[in-house]
Amino acid sequence: MTEPPKATLVQFLEVRFACAQACTESARAAAVRVSALEPAPGIPPVHGPVRPMSALAAEGEGRRHGLRRALLLCVEVCDATSRLLSEEGHQDEYGLRLQVEWCRAVVLECAHACDGLPGAADCAERCRACARACTDFLAILD
Repeated sequence: MTEPPKATLVQFLEVRFACAQACTESARAAAVRVSALEPAPGIPPVHGPVRPMSALAAEGEGRRHGLRRALLLCVEVCDATSRLLSEEGHQDEYGLRLQVEWCRAVVLECAHACDGLPGAADCAERCRACARACTDFLAILD
């Protein structure tokens, strides 16, 4: 078995590190957006009669819940992908490829969920940058 050229190995490690870094930044941006969706701590629960939600308010709440779920999934998948890419031990290429492809799909969904939301442009852009880094890394694996 022959060793790959040193330049090829260096390029592989650089692209792998760039992907791990982009995953970390995407996870941070998504975590910030999730925290912005959380109710402020210390707000007392509402007591007394509660008015039923209008259909429009219920739809907005459903979108908010979907956004929160997309953001949390993005945080978890990006964090796991970053940790996997940062490991120095020998890894199964097939498993690595699956994880990076899954991460790319999740961050693109997260970017789409953030599009058009006030204050979410940074999160959407970091998710798209992560998707590009994942694509670059997958190209190196081919």
